[in-house]
Amino acid sequence: MKKLLSLFLMGLLVYVLAACTANENAGNETEQPDGEDTETAEKVLYLNNGQEPTSFDPPIGFDSVSWQALNNLMEGLTRLGKNHEPEAAIAEDWDLSDDGKTYTFHIRENAKWSNGDDVTAGDFVFAWKRLLNPETGSPAAFLGYFIEGGEAFNNGEGSADDVAVKAVDEKTFEVTLISPQEYFLSVITNPAFFPVNEKVAAENPEWFSEAETFVGNGPFNLAEWEHDSHFLMEKNDQYWDAENVKLDKVHWAMVDDTNTEYQMFQAGDLDTSDVPADLSEQLFGEGKVEVVDQAGDYFYRFNVTKEPFQNENIRKAFAMAVDQQQIVDFVTKGQEKPAYGFVSYGFTDPSGNDFRETAGDLVKTDAEEAKKLLAQGMEEEGYDTLPEVTLTYSTSDAHKKIAETLQQMFKDNLGVEVQLANMEWNVFAEEQSALKFQLSRSSFLADYADPINFLENFQTGHSMNRTGWSNAEYDQLIQNAKNEADEAARYDMMYEAEKILMDEMPIIPIHFYNQVFMQNESVSGIVRHPVGYMELKWADKN
Repeated sequence: MKKLLSLFLMGLLVYVLAACTANENAGNETEQPDGEDTETAEKVLYLNNGQEPTSFDPPIGFDSVSWQALNNLMEGLTRLGKNHEPEAAIAEDWDLSDDGKTYTFHIRENAKWSNGDDVTAGDFVFAWKRLLNPETGSPAAFLGYFIEGGEAFNNGEGSADDVAVKAVDEKTFEVTLISPQEYFLSVITNPAFFPVNEKVAAENPEWFSEAETFVGNGPFNLAEWEHDSHFLMEKNDQYWDAENVKLDKVHWAMVDDTNTEYQMFQAGDLDTSDVPADLSEQLFGEGKVEVVDQAGDYFYRFNVTKEPFQNENIRKAFAMAVDQQQIVDFVTKGQEKPAYGFVSYGFTDPSGNDFRETAGDLVKTDAEEAKKLLAQGMEEEGYDTLPEVTLTYSTSDAHKKIAETLQQMFKDNLGVEVQLANMEWNVFAEEQSALKFQLSRSSFLADYADPINFLENFQTGHSMNRTGWSNAEYDQLIQNAKNEADEAARYDMMYEAEKILMDEMPIIPIHFYNQVFMQNESVSGIVRHPVGYMELKWADKN
């Protein structure tokens, strides 16, 4: 009996030790088939997507909770390489006409969809016209306006037949632009320009909504999607460059709290994590944090169609009551640069000067001037009492902290009590686009490497405007810049446009983005582009 008890206790001890070891190694390797040793274990990367993706339909998933995954599930004609420059992807090469307007792309013979179908030029024609089709309702459609006939089709003034894209043959795709565009090959790395398998889409218009029906052409395929919980990507063996994809799987959690994410990282359940603001000083001091550039803004949008922000002076008063330096120093604590304009650092004009440094600070913190402008604006509108103001943000601990800080600044610097409201991302995005909010948080990450990408967002009626603001002179400057071949003249137009934007103040810039993160030491090869999205094609995990 004692012998049996000893054997039982020994077995129990082995079980407990094994369980402890499993917990310590959670998130490290994994999914080992029975009978295989650790050397052949699958390489599984554990990431956090924050929230449920809006959509894995390329022209619809144009937001921060969709495009990181989309960028690895699918691929366009070009892809950003390790050096952040566009390189050959589904197209193995291309020709450019003498006038710089017509590109002819030659699609790889071994470019396949995950279901085994050939990727064809027709798939690109179908996808790009669908992007521009007004019935699609793509928020990214404006990116296709440089295609001849693209803007007219999207605005309902032209037809799909007028869009200058065509399949010369099954593997040759041709597109004609309205003018030479130096950044064109960069623009089309964006997920909005990914192809769509026309045959699959015809059979099932909702092909992108579930893992079981998803068909992609990128380094990974969508293997599992439990909505509002997690999704799983696995290596796509049909991908033309599959031999260079090292990971077997990528598991994406959906956790929208930075502290929880960090705890999961500490426990080994995630391989990367954002840095909680409360721990940033400690973690930066310990050298555990990595920082890389990212072109984009965190900002707030005024709705100029709702009181009291139809008044320019009241908008300026609220903007000047905000102290951007205080926010980055004491709230976000991620070594961000405060934003006193909208175009971020990192774009060089023909004279070799940085756009942001040349344009200078176009908004400033000045509590006394803010109070004067508020009083002036209220007098102009006949207000004895300022209409109640509600600041709305999408649910996130980080957004909440910034919103609460702005609330206090408005109280301290303007004597205005502002109410706060929050809602989940998908609803928030819809309501903001429908101009339902007075004042709301927002963000912009550059889609391609040129200042015009920042500035085109605020054209009249633009899908990314979401302020109701309109200025004919501004619109004309943007259109002229898009058609200007002389780079010096083009930059002058963009400098002038940004000044108009910040003079009329439909937005409050807060800070420019960077990418601040911690990463499991066993993970390598993740590429984070300053302009563009996370690349897992070259990622590895030891």
